[in-house]
Amino acid sequence: MTLVPDLKIKVFADGADRAEMLNFYANPLIRGFTTNPTLMAKAGITDYESFARSVLAVIRDRPVSFEVFSDDLAEMDRQARKIASWAANVYVKIPVTNTRREPTLDLISSLSHSGVKVNVTAMLTLEQVREVAGVLTGGAPSFVSVFAGRIADTGRDPVPIMAEALAVLKADPSMELIWASPREVLNIFQADAIGCHIITVTGDLLKKLQLTGKDLGDYSLETVQMFYNDARKSGFRL
Repeated sequence: MTLVPDLKIKVFADGADRAEMLNFYANPLIRGFTTNPTLMAKAGITDYESFARSVLAVIRDRPVSFEVFSDDLAEMDRQARKIASWAANVYVKIPVTNTRREPTLDLISSLSHSGVKVNVTAMLTLEQVREVAGVLTGGAPSFVSVFAGRIADTGRDPVPIMAEALAVLKADPSMELIWASPREVLNIFQADAIGCHIITVTGDLLKKLQLTGKDLGDYSLETVQMFYNDARKSGFRL
């Protein structure tokens, strides 16, 4: 099997805990960072710009994605350009539609072709990938985030969908495909096997990478020991 040092895919840490982000920054495996408003809310962030600038003051040589949070297209544009101005390594996350299912294609095109690096997010269909690729072609470097984990949550195999998405983006190397929302370590190796450019991985999942290649017999024994120890601690009697 492929081992972690042999991975070709770029691993981006996904989260909004500043201390954790800076800890991952010291890890050469981590090639970039992504955040979103939900992760920021869970981390207790209340001052968006202050948090972002404090991260960017340290992380200057790897991509960092911050997302707009308006639902109005004109305000998305204003926010995107402000966020992009904070640092050269910023990618601005733009959802593929707003909550009213109004496509953001014109906005994405305008931003990309005026030099803003965008990360188009929340995509789940190949039709969305084709449309987004059409407006990004010839623009600034960009990320195309397809939520493979959410596709899998619906009972669909994301691998062929992601492979086709790669084929769509092949014509313009400035566009990179992100395998977003992975659910298990296996997804990292699936994404790597098809040649996906990037995968976003949460801290909890990154910690599980140490299990890669672990002897399954030893892992079985550790599982048995866990059950036994927990039963003893619980004081179960029959």
